[in-house]
Amino acid sequence: MVESGFSRITGARAIISVSTSMNDDSLRALAREIRVAVLTGSKRANVGHIGSALSIADVIAALYGRVLRIERPDDPQRDRFILSKGHAALAAYAALRARGWIDEDTLAGYCTDGSFAGTHPDHQLPGIDFSTGSLGQGLSFGVGAALAARLQGSNRRVFVLVSDAECNEGSVWESVMFAAHHRLSNLVTIVDVNGQQAMDHTHRVLDLSPIEARWAAFGWQAHVVDGHELSELCGALTSDGSSESPRVVLAQTVFGKGVSFMERKIKWHYMPMNDDEYRQALEEVTH
Repeated sequence: MVESGFSRITGARAIISVSTSMNDDSLRALAREIRVAVLTGSKRANVGHIGSALSIADVIAALYGRVLRIERPDDPQRDRFILSKGHAALAAYAALRARGWIDEDTLAGYCTDGSFAGTHPDHQLPGIDFSTGSLGQGLSFGVGAALAARLQGSNRRVFVLVSDAECNEGSVWESVMFAAHHRLSNLVTIVDVNGQQAMDHTHRVLDLSPIEARWAAFGWQAHVVDGHELSELCGALTSDGSSESPRVVLAQTVFGKGVSFMERKIKWHYMPMNDDEYRQALEEVTH
């Protein structure tokens, strides 16, 4: 295991230093620990949504390890992050634990009775600004948060992570048009382009290609990146870009990334793991 300046997410202590950016090795270690937490939490709770969380582990690591300007989760001037594809919440919870904003008991309580750490994000948890899970709604929240920052004269930024299948929702494109019209340059949308959704591959359900051209046609700066290449991700997310337009980072990812038998397999949107599958998955993501 690479030592990276923070304790294991599954251990008793945290924390990522919030005063310095993590280097690439540390970000890779954080992404690995997020995947461990996703597998461990999913197995403990006997729930699915594993592949969806694994595909964004590197994006979450980039955001929480380097990109987001957040000294503490209740700072009014903090950047805002909205996980619109809320069914991947376990990846975000792992990052909150790494930052020290939730404790190990909260993370271990994922999907248990009485816990705010449910299958979808709940704003009762420190570090979760918006409850999400109804697909297509998160970008609307983000547009409102970005506009509020402008009206308040704040330089805080807003990052929204949506899935490519979520772009099937008409409400996403209403938000896209509104953001472009109002030139919300403090808004960054990240699309998890893993090509899959609950029941089939995205291009078979409702084809979004060419997705870069679609966003650009609506007046957004569009950037295509490898969603598992941390340096590339961080560069695209932190680019100042134009002062006139919102930006979208189209992160090309692999569903179930890091676990060979889950990668690009539709069943791992919903299916939980058995004991043998869990042991193999954990072995693969830690080596």
